[in-house]
Amino acid sequence: MHFSDIIVYIIIFIVGFVLAYWIKGRILSKRSKDYEDEGHRILEDAKRRAETLQREAKVEAKDRLYNMKSKFDAETNETRLELKQQDKRVAQKMEKVERRQEQIDKRDSDLQRTEKRIKEQEESVDLKKVEFDKLIDEQKVQLEKISGLTIDEAKGLLLKAMENDARHDGAKLIKRITSEAKEEADKEAKKVIATAIQRYAGDFVAERTVSVVQLPSDEMKGRIIGREGRNIRAIEAATGIDLIIDDTPEAVILSGFNPVRREVARLSLEKLIADGRIHPARIEEVVKTVTDEVAQTIKESGDQAAFDLGVHGINNELIKVLGSLKFRTSYAQNVLQHSVEVGFLCGVMASELGLNAKLAKRMGLLHDIGKAIDHENEGPHALLGSKLAKKYGESEEVVQGIACHHEDVPPTTVYDLLVQAADSISGARPGARKELLENYVKRLEDLEKIALSFDGVSSSYAIQAGRELRVIVEGDVVRDEDAVMLSRDIVKQIEETLTFPGQIKVTVIRETRAVEYANK
Repeated sequence: MHFSDIIVYIIIFIVGFVLAYWIKGRILSKRSKDYEDEGHRILEDAKRRAETLQREAKVEAKDRLYNMKSKFDAETNETRLELKQQDKRVAQKMEKVERRQEQIDKRDSDLQRTEKRIKEQEESVDLKKVEFDKLIDEQKVQLEKISGLTIDEAKGLLLKAMENDARHDGAKLIKRITSEAKEEADKEAKKVIATAIQRYAGDFVAERTVSVVQLPSDEMKGRIIGREGRNIRAIEAATGIDLIIDDTPEAVILSGFNPVRREVARLSLEKLIADGRIHPARIEEVVKTVTDEVAQTIKESGDQAAFDLGVHGINNELIKVLGSLKFRTSYAQNVLQHSVEVGFLCGVMASELGLNAKLAKRMGLLHDIGKAIDHENEGPHALLGSKLAKKYGESEEVVQGIACHHEDVPPTTVYDLLVQAADSISGARPGARKELLENYVKRLEDLEKIALSFDGVSSSYAIQAGRELRVIVEGDVVRDEDAVMLSRDIVKQIEETLTFPGQIKVTVIRETRAVEYANK
Protein backbone atom coordinates (compact mmCIF):
# COMPACT_ATOMS: atom_id res chain seq x y z
CA MET A 1 0.00 0.00 0.00
CA HIS A 2 1.30 3.38 -1.02
CA PHE A 3 1.69 6.29 1.28
CA SER A 4 -0.79 8.25 -0.78
CA ASP A 5 -3.45 5.67 -0.12
CA ILE A 6 -2.79 5.89 3.59
CA ILE A 7 -3.18 9.64 3.48
CA VAL A 8 -6.45 9.23 1.55
CA TYR A 9 -7.74 6.81 4.17
CA ILE A 10 -6.74 9.18 6.94
CA ILE A 11 -8.46 12.09 5.24
CA ILE A 12 -11.56 9.97 4.64
CA PHE A 13 -11.57 8.91 8.34
CA ILE A 14 -11.18 12.50 9.51
CA VAL A 15 -13.90 13.70 7.18
CA GLY A 16 -16.19 10.86 8.35
CA PHE A 17 -15.48 11.59 12.00
CA VAL A 18 -16.17 15.29 11.52
CA LEU A 19 -19.32 14.50 9.59
CA ALA A 20 -20.50 12.08 12.28
CA TYR A 21 -19.80 14.60 15.03
CA TRP A 22 -21.71 17.24 13.12
CA ILE A 23 -24.67 14.90 12.60
CA LYS A 24 -24.66 13.99 16.31
CA GLY A 25 -24.64 17.69 17.24
CA ARG A 26 -27.60 18.32 14.98
CA ILE A 27 -29.47 15.42 16.50
CA LEU A 28 -28.71 16.57 20.07
CA SER A 29 -29.72 20.12 19.18
CA LYS A 30 -33.02 18.91 17.78
CA ARG A 31 -33.70 16.75 20.85
CA SER A 32 -32.87 19.67 23.15
CA LYS A 33 -35.28 21.86 21.23
CA ASP A 34 -37.95 19.15 21.46
CA TYR A 35 -37.35 18.82 25.19
CA GLU A 36 -37.58 22.57 25.56
CA ASP A 37 -40.82 22.66 23.61
CA GLU A 38 -42.19 19.79 25.73
CA GLY A 39 -41.20 21.65 28.91
CA HIS A 40 -42.90 24.81 27.66
CA ARG A 41 -46.00 22.77 26.81
CA ILE A 42 -45.99 21.13 30.27
CA LEU A 43 -45.60 24.52 31.93
CA GLU A 44 -48.47 25.88 29.86
CA ASP A 45 -50.67 22.90 30.85
CA ALA A 46 -49.72 23.37 34.51
CA LYS A 47 -50.57 27.06 34.33
CA ARG A 48 -53.89 26.28 32.70
CA ARG A 49 -54.67 23.62 35.37
CA ALA A 50 -53.63 25.96 38.15
CA GLU A 51 -55.88 28.67 36.76
CA THR A 52 -58.72 26.12 36.46
CA LEU A 53 -58.21 24.91 40.06
CA GLN A 54 -57.99 28.50 41.24
CA ARG A 55 -61.27 29.34 39.53
CA GLU A 56 -62.92 26.21 40.97
CA ALA A 57 -61.62 27.02 44.48
CA LYS A 58 -62.97 30.55 44.16
CA VAL A 59 -66.36 29.21 43.03
CA GLU A 60 -66.42 26.64 45.87
CA ALA A 61 -65.38 29.29 48.38
CA LYS A 62 -68.13 31.54 47.13
CA ASP A 63 -70.66 28.68 47.43
CA ARG A 64 -69.53 27.88 50.97
CA LEU A 65 -69.62 31.50 51.90
CA TYR A 66 -73.10 31.80 50.44
CA ASN A 67 -74.28 28.68 52.30
CA MET A 68 -72.76 29.88 55.56
CA LYS A 69 -74.36 33.25 55.08
CA SER A 70 -77.73 31.63 54.35
CA LYS A 71 -77.42 29.37 57.41
CA PHE A 72 -76.34 32.30 59.55
CA ASP A 73 -79.26 34.37 58.28
CA ALA A 74 -81.68 31.48 59.01
CA GLU A 75 -80.28 30.99 62.50
CA THR A 76 -80.35 34.71 63.09
CA ASN A 77 -83.97 34.90 62.00
CA GLU A 78 -84.87 31.92 64.20
CA THR A 79 -83.05 33.49 67.16
CA ARG A 80 -84.82 36.77 66.53
CA LEU A 81 -88.15 34.94 66.42
CA GLU A 82 -87.37 33.13 69.69
CA LEU A 83 -86.28 36.38 71.28
CA LYS A 84 -89.51 38.01 70.14
CA GLN A 85 -91.51 35.11 71.61
CA GLN A 86 -89.52 35.30 74.84
CA ASP A 87 -90.06 39.02 74.97
CA LYS A 88 -93.75 38.41 74.46
CA ARG A 89 -93.84 35.80 77.24
CA VAL A 90 -91.83 38.05 79.52
CA ALA A 91 -94.24 40.88 78.79
CA GLN A 92 -97.18 38.60 79.58
CA LYS A 93 -95.54 37.46 82.80
CA MET A 94 -94.81 41.04 83.72
CA GLU A 95 -98.47 41.85 83.16
CA LYS A 96 -99.48 38.92 85.38
CA VAL A 97 -96.98 40.00 88.01
CA GLU A 98 -98.33 43.52 87.88
CA ARG A 99 -101.89 42.23 88.19
CA ARG A 100 -100.88 40.00 91.11
CA GLN A 101 -99.04 42.86 92.69
CA GLU A 102 -102.18 44.95 92.38
CA GLN A 103 -104.20 42.11 93.93
CA ILE A 104 -101.63 41.75 96.73
CA ASP A 105 -101.72 45.46 97.37
CA LYS A 106 -105.49 45.33 97.47
CA ARG A 107 -105.38 42.34 99.86
CA ASP A 108 -102.86 44.15 102.03
CA SER A 109 -105.15 47.08 102.29
CA ASP A 110 -108.08 44.76 103.02
CA LEU A 111 -106.00 42.93 105.62
CA GLN A 112 -105.04 46.18 107.26
CA ARG A 113 -108.66 47.21 107.48
CA THR A 114 -109.57 43.72 108.71
CA GLU A 115 -106.79 43.78 111.32
CA LYS A 116 -107.98 47.15 112.50
CA ARG A 117 -111.55 45.88 112.74
CA ILE A 118 -110.38 42.67 114.51
CA LYS A 119 -108.34 44.68 116.93
CA GLU A 120 -111.35 46.78 117.77
CA GLN A 121 -113.42 43.60 118.16
CA GLU A 122 -110.74 42.04 120.38
CA GLU A 123 -110.80 45.05 122.63
CA SER A 124 -114.57 44.76 122.80
CA VAL A 125 -114.29 40.99 123.43
CA ASP A 126 -111.76 41.56 126.20
CA LEU A 127 -114.15 43.89 127.92
CA LYS A 128 -116.99 41.41 127.50
CA LYS A 129 -114.74 38.55 128.67
CA VAL A 130 -114.07 40.38 131.90
CA GLU A 131 -117.79 40.84 132.38
CA PHE A 132 -118.47 37.18 131.52
CA ASP A 133 -115.77 36.00 133.91
CA LYS A 134 -117.43 37.91 136.66
CA LEU A 135 -120.82 36.43 135.74
CA ILE A 136 -119.33 32.91 135.54
CA ASP A 137 -117.71 33.26 138.93
CA GLU A 138 -121.02 34.38 140.36
CA GLN A 139 -122.81 31.47 138.64
CA LYS A 140 -120.24 28.98 139.96
CA VAL A 141 -120.76 30.21 143.49
CA GLN A 142 -124.50 29.93 143.11
CA LEU A 143 -124.23 26.42 141.49
CA GLU A 144 -121.96 25.20 144.28
CA LYS A 145 -124.48 26.43 146.81
CA ILE A 146 -127.41 24.85 144.99
CA SER A 147 -125.78 21.47 144.07
CA GLY A 148 -123.56 21.07 147.07
CA LEU A 149 -120.67 19.96 144.75
CA THR A 150 -117.23 21.44 144.19
CA ILE A 151 -115.95 22.36 140.73
CA ASP A 152 -113.75 19.26 140.49
CA GLU A 153 -116.63 16.99 141.48
CA ALA A 154 -118.89 18.60 138.91
CA LYS A 155 -116.19 18.21 136.23
CA GLY A 156 -115.82 14.52 137.09
CA LEU A 157 -119.55 13.95 136.75
CA LEU A 158 -119.63 15.87 133.48
CA LEU A 159 -116.66 13.94 132.03
CA LYS A 160 -118.23 10.64 133.06
CA ALA A 161 -121.51 11.60 131.42
CA MET A 162 -119.68 12.68 128.28
CA GLU A 163 -117.69 9.43 128.26
CA ASN A 164 -120.87 7.37 128.57
CA ASP A 165 -122.48 9.39 125.79
CA ALA A 166 -119.37 8.93 123.61
CA ARG A 167 -119.31 5.16 124.25
CA HIS A 168 -123.03 5.02 123.52
CA ASP A 169 -122.60 6.92 120.24
CA GLY A 170 -119.51 4.89 119.35
CA ALA A 171 -121.31 1.61 120.01
CA LYS A 172 -124.22 2.70 117.82
CA LEU A 173 -121.81 3.74 115.07
CA ILE A 174 -119.89 0.47 115.28
CA LYS A 175 -123.12 -1.49 115.22
CA ARG A 176 -124.37 0.38 112.18
CA ILE A 177 -121.09 0.11 110.25
CA THR A 178 -120.65 -3.54 111.18
CA SER A 179 -124.17 -4.45 110.14
CA GLU A 180 -123.79 -2.60 106.83
CA ALA A 181 -120.43 -4.22 106.10
CA LYS A 182 -121.61 -7.70 107.04
CA GLU A 183 -124.90 -7.44 105.21
CA GLU A 184 -123.30 -8.28 101.87
CA ALA A 185 -119.95 -9.72 102.95
CA ASP A 186 -121.44 -12.36 105.26
CA LYS A 187 -124.02 -13.36 102.72
CA GLU A 188 -121.42 -13.81 99.95
CA ALA A 189 -118.85 -15.48 102.23
CA LYS A 190 -121.40 -17.93 103.62
CA LYS A 191 -122.58 -18.71 100.13
CA VAL A 192 -119.05 -19.43 98.89
CA ILE A 193 -118.08 -21.54 101.90
CA ALA A 194 -121.37 -23.43 101.95
CA THR A 195 -121.07 -24.16 98.23
CA ALA A 196 -117.53 -25.44 98.68
CA ILE A 197 -118.45 -27.68 101.61
CA GLN A 198 -121.58 -29.06 99.93
CA ARG A 199 -119.75 -29.88 96.73
CA TYR A 200 -116.99 -31.77 98.55
CA ALA A 201 -117.90 -35.39 99.25
CA GLY A 202 -114.54 -36.97 100.20
CA ASP A 203 -114.23 -39.82 102.67
CA PHE A 204 -112.28 -39.33 105.87
CA VAL A 205 -109.66 -41.82 106.96
CA ALA A 206 -108.22 -41.76 110.47
CA GLU A 207 -105.00 -43.65 111.23
CA ARG A 208 -103.06 -44.31 114.41
CA THR A 209 -99.46 -43.41 115.09
CA VAL A 210 -98.53 -47.03 115.74
CA SER A 211 -99.14 -50.10 113.60
CA VAL A 212 -100.34 -53.47 114.84
CA VAL A 213 -99.61 -56.73 112.99
CA GLN A 214 -101.90 -59.63 113.77
CA LEU A 215 -100.23 -63.04 114.23
CA PRO A 216 -101.74 -66.43 113.42
CA SER A 217 -100.62 -67.71 116.84
CA ASP A 218 -98.44 -66.75 119.79
CA GLU A 219 -95.88 -69.29 118.58
CA MET A 220 -95.04 -66.89 115.77
CA LYS A 221 -93.65 -64.39 118.31
CA GLY A 222 -90.75 -66.74 119.07
CA ARG A 223 -89.96 -67.17 115.37
CA ILE A 224 -90.03 -63.37 114.91
CA ILE A 225 -87.61 -62.94 117.82
CA GLY A 226 -85.32 -65.71 116.52
CA ARG A 227 -82.37 -67.40 118.14
CA GLU A 228 -80.86 -64.98 120.65
CA GLY A 229 -83.00 -62.23 119.11
CA ARG A 230 -81.23 -62.17 115.75
CA ASN A 231 -84.44 -61.98 113.68
CA ILE A 232 -85.98 -59.07 115.59
CA ARG A 233 -82.65 -57.21 115.49
CA ALA A 234 -82.44 -57.77 111.74
CA ILE A 235 -85.96 -56.44 111.23
CA GLU A 236 -85.29 -53.35 113.37
CA ALA A 237 -81.96 -52.70 111.64
CA ALA A 238 -83.43 -53.09 108.15
CA THR A 239 -86.55 -50.95 108.75
CA GLY A 240 -85.52 -48.52 111.51
CA ILE A 241 -88.70 -49.39 113.44
CA ASP A 242 -88.98 -50.78 116.97
CA LEU A 243 -90.89 -54.06 117.41
CA ILE A 244 -92.76 -54.34 120.70
CA ILE A 245 -93.59 -57.95 121.58
CA ASP A 246 -95.51 -58.00 124.85
CA ASP A 247 -98.30 -59.98 126.43
CA THR A 248 -100.84 -58.86 123.85
CA PRO A 249 -102.24 -62.08 122.39
CA GLU A 250 -101.48 -62.77 118.75
CA ALA A 251 -100.25 -59.25 117.98
CA VAL A 252 -96.98 -57.36 117.48
CA ILE A 253 -96.78 -53.57 117.80
CA LEU A 254 -94.59 -51.54 115.42
CA SER A 255 -93.48 -48.21 116.87
CA GLY A 256 -91.62 -45.55 114.91
CA PHE A 257 -91.65 -41.84 114.26
CA ASN A 258 -91.44 -42.16 110.48
CA PRO A 259 -94.80 -43.36 109.12
CA VAL A 260 -93.31 -44.56 105.81
CA ARG A 261 -90.78 -46.75 107.57
CA ARG A 262 -93.54 -48.04 109.84
CA GLU A 263 -95.59 -49.01 106.78
CA VAL A 264 -92.57 -50.75 105.23
CA ALA A 265 -92.03 -52.69 108.48
CA ARG A 266 -95.72 -53.66 108.68
CA LEU A 267 -95.90 -54.97 105.12
CA SER A 268 -92.53 -56.73 105.44
CA LEU A 269 -93.58 -58.46 108.64
CA GLU A 270 -96.88 -59.56 107.12
CA LYS A 271 -95.04 -61.02 104.10
CA LEU A 272 -92.53 -62.81 106.32
CA ILE A 273 -95.35 -64.30 108.44
CA ALA A 274 -97.23 -65.44 105.33
CA ASP A 275 -94.04 -66.91 103.80
CA GLY A 276 -92.91 -68.61 107.00
CA ARG A 277 -89.19 -68.22 106.21
CA ILE A 278 -87.91 -65.79 108.82
CA HIS A 279 -84.14 -65.32 108.95
CA PRO A 280 -81.82 -62.30 108.50
CA ALA A 281 -81.06 -62.85 104.79
CA ARG A 282 -84.74 -63.31 103.94
CA ILE A 283 -85.66 -60.31 106.10
CA GLU A 284 -83.28 -58.03 104.17
CA GLU A 285 -84.61 -59.32 100.85
CA VAL A 286 -88.26 -58.80 101.80
CA VAL A 287 -87.63 -55.34 103.27
CA LYS A 288 -85.88 -54.23 100.07
CA THR A 289 -88.76 -55.52 97.94
CA VAL A 290 -91.39 -53.89 100.15
CA THR A 291 -89.43 -50.61 100.21
CA ASP A 292 -89.59 -50.48 96.40
CA GLU A 293 -93.31 -51.31 96.50
CA VAL A 294 -94.02 -48.57 99.06
CA ALA A 295 -92.01 -46.06 97.00
CA GLN A 296 -94.12 -46.97 93.97
CA THR A 297 -97.29 -46.67 96.08
CA ILE A 298 -96.18 -43.23 97.29
CA LYS A 299 -95.57 -42.09 93.70
CA GLU A 300 -98.96 -43.44 92.60
CA SER A 301 -100.72 -41.82 95.56
CA GLY A 302 -99.15 -38.44 94.71
CA ASP A 303 -100.08 -38.80 91.04
CA GLN A 304 -103.63 -39.82 91.95
CA ALA A 305 -104.06 -36.84 94.29
CA ALA A 306 -102.82 -34.44 91.60
CA PHE A 307 -105.04 -36.17 88.99
CA ASP A 308 -108.14 -35.98 91.21
CA LEU A 309 -107.73 -32.22 91.51
CA GLY A 310 -106.65 -31.65 87.91
CA VAL A 311 -103.28 -30.22 88.98
CA HIS A 312 -100.55 -30.92 86.44
CA GLY A 313 -96.88 -30.11 85.94
CA ILE A 314 -95.72 -30.87 89.50
CA ASN A 315 -92.09 -32.00 89.75
CA ASN A 316 -91.75 -35.79 90.16
CA GLU A 317 -89.72 -35.46 93.34
CA LEU A 318 -92.38 -33.17 94.80
CA ILE A 319 -95.03 -35.71 93.77
CA LYS A 320 -93.17 -38.36 95.78
CA VAL A 321 -93.03 -36.07 98.81
CA LEU A 322 -96.76 -35.38 98.40
CA GLY A 323 -97.55 -39.09 98.16
CA SER A 324 -95.65 -39.79 101.39
CA LEU A 325 -98.32 -37.75 103.21
CA LYS A 326 -100.57 -40.78 102.76
CA PHE A 327 -98.75 -42.34 105.71
CA ARG A 328 -98.77 -39.17 107.82
CA THR A 329 -101.56 -38.13 110.18
CA SER A 330 -102.23 -34.90 112.02
CA TYR A 331 -104.63 -35.05 114.96
CA ALA A 332 -105.64 -38.47 113.54
CA GLN A 333 -106.52 -36.84 110.20
CA ASN A 334 -104.83 -38.28 107.13
CA VAL A 335 -102.67 -35.46 105.78
CA LEU A 336 -102.87 -36.45 102.08
CA GLN A 337 -106.66 -36.71 102.24
CA HIS A 338 -106.71 -33.40 104.11
CA SER A 339 -104.54 -31.81 101.40
CA VAL A 340 -106.85 -33.05 98.64
CA GLU A 341 -109.84 -31.77 100.60
CA VAL A 342 -108.25 -28.35 101.07
CA GLY A 343 -107.33 -28.20 97.35
CA PHE A 344 -110.91 -28.98 96.35
CA LEU A 345 -112.36 -26.39 98.74
CA CYS A 346 -109.88 -23.77 97.49
CA GLY A 347 -110.83 -24.48 93.88
CA VAL A 348 -114.56 -24.24 94.54
CA MET A 349 -114.26 -20.99 96.49
CA ALA A 350 -111.94 -19.51 93.86
CA SER A 351 -114.46 -20.40 91.13
CA GLU A 352 -117.27 -18.77 93.10
CA LEU A 353 -115.16 -15.62 93.44
CA GLY A 354 -114.11 -15.54 89.78
CA LEU A 355 -110.44 -16.35 90.51
CA ASN A 356 -108.01 -18.86 89.02
CA ALA A 357 -109.33 -22.21 90.29
CA LYS A 358 -106.32 -24.23 89.08
CA LEU A 359 -103.88 -22.01 90.96
CA ALA A 360 -106.03 -22.21 94.11
CA LYS A 361 -106.21 -26.03 93.88
CA ARG A 362 -102.44 -26.24 93.46
CA MET A 363 -101.85 -24.08 96.54
CA GLY A 364 -104.35 -26.10 98.59
CA LEU A 365 -102.91 -29.46 97.53
CA LEU A 366 -99.34 -28.47 98.41
CA HIS A 367 -100.04 -26.37 101.53
CA ASP A 368 -99.05 -29.13 104.01
CA ILE A 369 -96.14 -30.54 101.96
CA GLY A 370 -93.76 -29.52 104.77
CA LYS A 371 -95.30 -32.12 107.11
CA ALA A 372 -93.59 -34.83 105.06
CA ILE A 373 -90.14 -33.56 106.12
CA ASP A 374 -90.73 -31.72 109.42
CA HIS A 375 -89.52 -34.75 111.42
CA GLU A 376 -86.18 -34.49 109.59
CA ASN A 377 -85.77 -30.70 109.66
CA GLU A 378 -86.28 -27.96 112.24
CA GLY A 379 -88.81 -25.19 111.80
CA PRO A 380 -92.56 -24.70 111.12
CA HIS A 381 -93.92 -27.05 108.48
CA ALA A 382 -95.36 -24.10 106.52
CA LEU A 383 -91.93 -22.53 106.00
CA LEU A 384 -90.31 -25.91 105.33
CA GLY A 385 -92.97 -26.63 102.71
CA SER A 386 -92.52 -23.24 101.02
CA LYS A 387 -88.76 -23.80 100.72
CA LEU A 388 -89.35 -27.30 99.32
CA ALA A 389 -91.88 -26.00 96.76
CA LYS A 390 -89.51 -23.24 95.69
CA LYS A 391 -86.68 -25.78 95.32
CA TYR A 392 -88.77 -27.83 92.87
CA GLY A 393 -89.82 -24.89 90.70
CA GLU A 394 -93.24 -23.88 92.02
CA SER A 395 -94.39 -20.31 91.33
CA GLU A 396 -94.05 -17.45 93.81
CA GLU A 397 -97.83 -17.45 94.41
CA VAL A 398 -97.80 -21.12 95.43
CA VAL A 399 -94.70 -20.65 97.63
CA GLN A 400 -96.32 -17.66 99.35
CA GLY A 401 -99.62 -19.51 99.88
CA ILE A 402 -97.81 -22.45 101.53
CA ALA A 403 -95.70 -20.18 103.75
CA CYS A 404 -98.57 -18.10 105.14
CA HIS A 405 -101.36 -20.67 105.61
CA HIS A 406 -100.62 -20.65 109.37
CA GLU A 407 -99.63 -16.94 109.31
CA ASP A 408 -95.92 -17.64 109.80
CA VAL A 409 -95.74 -15.11 106.96
CA PRO A 410 -98.44 -12.38 106.56
CA PRO A 411 -100.90 -13.13 103.70
CA THR A 412 -100.66 -10.83 100.69
CA THR A 413 -103.24 -12.15 98.20
CA VAL A 414 -106.81 -13.45 98.17
CA TYR A 415 -105.45 -16.93 97.37
CA ASP A 416 -103.50 -16.94 100.66
CA LEU A 417 -106.72 -16.25 102.55
CA LEU A 418 -108.56 -18.96 100.62
CA VAL A 419 -105.94 -21.53 101.65
CA GLN A 420 -106.28 -20.45 105.29
CA ALA A 421 -110.07 -20.67 105.13
CA ALA A 422 -110.09 -24.07 103.41
CA ASP A 423 -107.49 -25.43 105.87
CA SER A 424 -109.64 -24.28 108.80
CA ILE A 425 -112.80 -25.75 107.28
CA SER A 426 -111.16 -29.12 106.62
CA GLY A 427 -109.63 -29.32 110.09
CA ALA A 428 -112.59 -27.91 112.01
CA ARG A 429 -115.48 -29.82 110.50
CA PRO A 430 -117.13 -32.42 112.76
CA GLY A 431 -115.20 -35.70 112.88
CA ALA A 432 -112.14 -34.36 111.07
CA ARG A 433 -109.77 -34.39 114.02
CA LYS A 434 -109.73 -36.04 117.43
CA GLU A 435 -109.08 -34.15 120.62
CA LEU A 436 -108.51 -35.40 124.13
CA LEU A 437 -111.63 -35.14 126.26
CA GLU A 438 -109.78 -33.34 129.03
CA ASN A 439 -108.44 -30.66 126.67
CA TYR A 440 -111.83 -30.27 125.04
CA VAL A 441 -113.66 -29.79 128.34
CA LYS A 442 -110.92 -27.48 129.61
CA ARG A 443 -111.24 -25.26 126.56
CA LEU A 444 -115.00 -24.99 126.97
CA GLU A 445 -114.63 -24.08 130.65
CA ASP A 446 -112.04 -21.41 129.82
CA LEU A 447 -114.37 -19.88 127.24
CA GLU A 448 -117.23 -19.63 129.71
CA LYS A 449 -114.96 -18.20 132.45
CA ILE A 450 -113.71 -15.43 130.15
CA ALA A 451 -117.28 -14.34 129.41
CA LEU A 452 -118.32 -14.47 133.09
CA SER A 453 -115.41 -12.19 134.06
CA PHE A 454 -117.13 -9.16 132.47
CA ASP A 455 -119.61 -6.95 134.31
CA GLY A 456 -123.30 -7.44 133.53
CA VAL A 457 -122.90 -11.07 132.33
CA SER A 458 -125.31 -13.38 134.09
CA SER A 459 -124.39 -16.67 132.34
CA SER A 460 -122.43 -18.03 129.37
CA TYR A 461 -122.59 -21.25 127.36
CA ALA A 462 -120.02 -22.74 124.96
CA ILE A 463 -121.90 -24.63 122.24
CA GLN A 464 -121.18 -26.30 118.88
CA ALA A 465 -118.01 -27.99 120.19
CA GLY A 466 -116.63 -24.67 121.34
CA ARG A 467 -117.17 -22.93 118.00
CA GLU A 468 -119.74 -20.52 119.47
CA LEU A 469 -120.00 -18.77 122.82
CA ARG A 470 -123.43 -17.45 123.85
CA VAL A 471 -123.38 -14.80 126.56
CA ILE A 472 -126.54 -13.83 128.47
CA VAL A 473 -126.38 -10.32 129.97
CA GLU A 474 -128.57 -8.50 132.47
CA GLY A 475 -130.98 -6.22 130.64
CA ASP A 476 -131.02 -3.52 133.30
CA VAL A 477 -127.19 -3.26 133.38
CA VAL A 478 -126.14 -3.68 129.73
CA ARG A 479 -127.85 -1.64 127.02
CA ASP A 480 -128.20 -2.73 123.38
CA GLU A 481 -125.31 -0.48 122.33
CA ASP A 482 -123.16 -1.76 125.19
CA ALA A 483 -123.74 -5.34 123.98
CA VAL A 484 -121.80 -4.55 120.80
CA MET A 485 -118.79 -3.30 122.78
CA LEU A 486 -119.05 -6.26 125.17
CA SER A 487 -118.89 -8.80 122.33
CA ARG A 488 -115.78 -7.09 120.92
CA ASP A 489 -114.11 -7.03 124.35
CA ILE A 490 -114.83 -10.75 124.90
CA VAL A 491 -113.44 -11.62 121.46
CA LYS A 492 -110.27 -9.65 122.18
CA GLN A 493 -109.84 -11.40 125.54
CA ILE A 494 -110.31 -14.83 123.93
CA GLU A 495 -107.72 -14.07 121.22
CA GLU A 496 -105.19 -12.90 123.82
CA THR A 497 -105.76 -15.75 126.27
CA LEU A 498 -106.63 -18.97 124.40
CA THR A 499 -105.12 -21.00 121.58
CA PHE A 500 -107.76 -22.55 119.34
CA PRO A 501 -108.17 -23.76 115.73
CA GLY A 502 -110.50 -21.97 113.33
CA GLN A 503 -112.71 -19.26 114.77
CA ILE A 504 -115.10 -18.78 117.70
CA LYS A 505 -118.35 -16.87 117.32
CA VAL A 506 -119.38 -14.75 120.33
CA THR A 507 -123.09 -13.94 120.60
CA VAL A 508 -124.27 -11.52 123.30
CA ILE A 509 -127.97 -11.88 124.14
CA ARG A 510 -129.88 -9.18 126.00
CA GLU A 511 -133.54 -9.54 126.78
CA THR A 512 -136.12 -7.88 128.99
CA ARG A 513 -138.69 -10.12 130.67
CA ALA A 514 -141.95 -8.88 132.12
CA VAL A 515 -143.60 -11.38 134.50
CA GLU A 516 -147.03 -10.99 136.06
CA TYR A 517 -149.34 -13.43 137.87
CA ALA A 518 -153.10 -13.64 137.44
CA ASN A 519 -154.90 -14.38 140.69
CA LYS A 520 -158.53 -14.96 141.54
